[in-house]
Amino acid sequence: MTFEHVIYIPGVLLIGLALGYVMGARAVRAEVERMRKRAKE
Repeated sequence: MTFEHVIYIPGVLLIGLALGYVMGARAVRAEVERMRKRAKE
């Protein structure tokens, strides 16, 4: 295993975690807003 792999693989994993967190948080906020609108009606 080369030095590049030691940097590249964790870097890609961290980018994936960050993107997943952001996209998941956005989806949860949209779902909460949808439930609020449904509760008001």
